[in-house]
This record gives sequence, C-alpha cells and structure tokens, in this order.
Amino acid sequence: MKLVVNGVEHTLDVDGETPLLWVIRDRLRLTGTKYGCGEALCGACTVHLDGHAVRSCVTPVARAEGRRVTTIEGLSPDGTHPLQLAWERHGVPQCGYCQAGQLMNAAALLDEVGAPTEEQVDRAMAGNLCRCGTYLRIRAAILDAGKGR
Repeated sequence: MKLVVNGVEHTLDVDGETPLLWVIRDRLRLTGTKYGCGEALCGACTVHLDGHAVRSCVTPVARAEGRRVTTIEGLSPDGTHPLQLAWERHGVPQCGYCQAGQLMNAAALLDEVGAPTEEQVDRAMAGNLCRCGTYLRIRAAILDAGKGR
C-alpha cells in the first residue's frame, strides 16, 4: 500500500483495515497524533485526509491510499502556522494531550471557512474534547487565526 503522509510517499505492507492512527504512530513513527478513545469521540487522533479532518482511530488505512494525509507534524514544519502562533498568544495548551487534534480540526475549519464566526467554531470543534477545559482559549485562538484570512 502506498501512502503520502506530510508530502512523503511511503510503501507499507499493512492490512487495509488497520486504523490509520496505528500506521501513523507505529509504522511511520509520527507520534504527534494521539490515541484518546478509539471510538472517534474525543478528537485527539484528528488528521487531514485530502484537507478534511478525519478521526484516524476509526479510519481504515485503505481509505487513505492514494490520498494526501497530513498529521500535526506536517501542519507547519517550523511551527509558524497561524493557528500554532495563535495557540501560543492565547496560552491554549495546558497538559497538551488534545492539542494536535484540536489544531488539526481547527486548521480544516479555517481552510474551509476562512474567518469563522464563534458559532461556526463551536459547531466545528464540538467533537474535540479537552480534559483541561481550555475551550474559551481554543475558541479565541481560532477566531484570532481566522482574522488574517
């Protein structure tokens, strides 16, 4: 199976039903994408598949074949994506566990909408859980990053 992850093509011998998350973490050693619940309920495992946010814990790797997969490592090689900068300005991270999934979901929203409203942010981010409860800072950072679009 051939996968393009963060712009790099990989040829892998894996069962097509293997969750994309485990291929990303265990086979490609890209550990920024986190395992949270295994049921697509928390958003910690969010990656992009052709620019759309998907939960990699329930996405069979076969679904990614021939498509572009982007993980948190591929969002910005130098950490200067507008969302990453806004995350810092607003002091979003606490424990950090959910942050990769939050950022990837938010990036897909900004790519789709540009400058979202509070309601659009709340709707789009509703499936991403933060155990530390930084939801207001997450919303503020997304709105901030969207201003420049």
